Amino acid sequence: MKKKDDVDVIHDEDFIPDEQEIQEIQEKFDKESRTRNFSNKQVVLVVSIVAVLYSLFHLYMVFNPMPALQQRSIHVAVGLALVYMIYPMFKKQDRAKLPILDWFLALVSLFTAGYILIEYNAIVTERGGIPNTMDIIMAIVTVVLILEAARRVTGWILPILALIFLSYPFFSHMEFLPNMMMTRPFDIGDIFGQLYLKTEGLYSTAIGASVNFIFLFILFGAFLQKSGMGQFFNDLAMAIAGANKGGPAKVAVVSSGFMGSINGAAVANVVSTGAFTIPLMKKVGYNKNFAGAVEASASVGGQILPPIMGASAFIMAETTGINYGTIALAALFPALLYYFAVIMQVHYRAGKSDLKGIPRSDLPRIKEVMKERGHLLIPLVGLIVMLFLNMPIPRAAIYTIFLTVIVATFRKTTRMSLKDIGQAMAMGAQQSLSVMIACAVVGIIIGVVSLTSFGAIMTSAIAGLGGGSLLLTLFFTMIASMVLGMGLPSIPAYIITATMAAPALAEFGVPILVAHMFVFYFGIFANVTPPVALAAFAGAGIADGDPMKTGFQALKLSLAGFLIPFIFVFEPSMLLIDIEGLMTNAREYPLSSLWDTAVVVISTIIGLIALAAGLEGFFKTHVNVISRVILIISAIMLVIPEPFTDVIGLSIAIVMFILNYLKWKKNAAVAS
Repeated sequence: MKKKDDVDVIHDEDFIPDEQEIQEIQEKFDKESRTRNFSNKQVVLVVSIVAVLYSLFHLYMVFNPMPALQQRSIHVAVGLALVYMIYPMFKKQDRAKLPILDWFLALVSLFTAGYILIEYNAIVTERGGIPNTMDIIMAIVTVVLILEAARRVTGWILPILALIFLSYPFFSHMEFLPNMMMTRPFDIGDIFGQLYLKTEGLYSTAIGASVNFIFLFILFGAFLQKSGMGQFFNDLAMAIAGANKGGPAKVAVVSSGFMGSINGAAVANVVSTGAFTIPLMKKVGYNKNFAGAVEASASVGGQILPPIMGASAFIMAETTGINYGTIALAALFPALLYYFAVIMQVHYRAGKSDLKGIPRSDLPRIKEVMKERGHLLIPLVGLIVMLFLNMPIPRAAIYTIFLTVIVATFRKTTRMSLKDIGQAMAMGAQQSLSVMIACAVVGIIIGVVSLTSFGAIMTSAIAGLGGGSLLLTLFFTMIASMVLGMGLPSIPAYIITATMAAPALAEFGVPILVAHMFVFYFGIFANVTPPVALAAFAGAGIADGDPMKTGFQALKLSLAGFLIPFIFVFEPSMLLIDIEGLMTNAREYPLSSLWDTAVVVISTIIGLIALAAGLEGFFKTHVNVISRVILIISAIMLVIPEPFTDVIGLSIAIVMFILNYLKWKKNAAVAS
């Protein structure tokens, strides 16, 4: 038993992996963490200065914005330079040195923005966006730099997908293609001019969201992390849930939800939070595969949890034109219902296996935790208030960063020195690179889709597969989102599906916010869907479990995340939306009545309890196989958007709960 920052925490060096093991696991499943570790202090200083200046640029732009093309090109160019300085070309390359080639690539990256700054007036006024030879050369260089940087940061899948799209306009006029895919001929100037000289390609709305919103919130997360927010969330979760039945698993769900909402990086969250929670789960008796799965399902869910919701929500706001506060409010009940479902499965697993919590004497007390670090919640509360007062998002973000620095001074344990502030700025810049590069690569896809109208082709194809059925169209959209999400980070997966699949739902009268939220969910939950379930595999690495078994356990724990989107498509009142009279493409969403929302939320809660009991085979006492099947059927009937199926499902669930409760009472009476 040790003390840390005056708050008692569980610490056992025999079962908590050391930092080297954690780093190895993270690098295995999260390519973004495979960075250089320079031995030369001068190189460290140069990289740190560039990173801090990158952060300062974004802070300055909040109050002194530049024309979109200039601002976005600088964001991409400096980000590319940092990628080439920080990320090695090959996995086994010496990470202590920065090769001359990467110095050169970093300088060329900077020149791609310098060219736009120098030639901006000529590009916009004299040439009217029509590229000359030098424009085309610079466009090709920029595309190559972005694809190579993406390969280093995210792996091969995203660059290959971009190359497939990029090749399309070169032969889209050829007769061997189906008629629906044929377009007019495009020359190299059309293609690369679209990508480099306009805000519908590399510098699209995705990069716009990255430079205006996402970077600032990642920076905010870095400041919170530097002030000790991660430790606060862990200690608070331990104090709240640690003593309950199966306490460590509930701690994992709560703390990972908190952290996941802020950082939005599922795999990194699994590794950082799971290094503490997974060993605790194993220690109280949870199966190692289940322990890894709990952490994975909780970490992935953080991206759907307000107020920050990772980065994709900001892109959703930029893409749809819907106020971010509206998106965050709409996301509230689905996210809470998802976490409720995970906790119920965890609770029933603990009951079935008779797993105890951690003795209260070994846990921190809520009063002590709040006294030591509770003031760190003030910036989050301030952020929520500012967002719902409709303050511009960039200003809300920057004021929250300033507020974090001020609030951190309230206690010695959280106070940030100038060095800490500099490190937070450098750390935020580095953490933003994966998002920036993903948005830039997706810009290639967006540029091609915009140039060729390929999005309309995909929308038509999805609608055609659906055969006029909304349910079938939702199913095919779900499959497309999950397939993309398995191989891509959640941000590009969302952007691509939002561009191609979400419009298909609009043809059925599904409101734009509901359609985007639907594809948003499935792009995220692909992280726990085998055969490529990176978050679950990372959890298995820490738990020393089997990756595929952990993946399927995580899928089982996350089933609510696959059902809830279908519910809110048919019952938008779950998103607090009044569907009556609402136009499909409306950007203003009237609130639903309290009664309508309460009905759908309560029926969903009952359905999720039935689902958890059926999946785990426990409700107060053990549930036999036939009863489990009946409970799962009742849960499915509660999901089907028809009043009579809701009544039948609710009736079955309540009868099964009563019967199981009576069985438990009878067993308790016999035992006594």
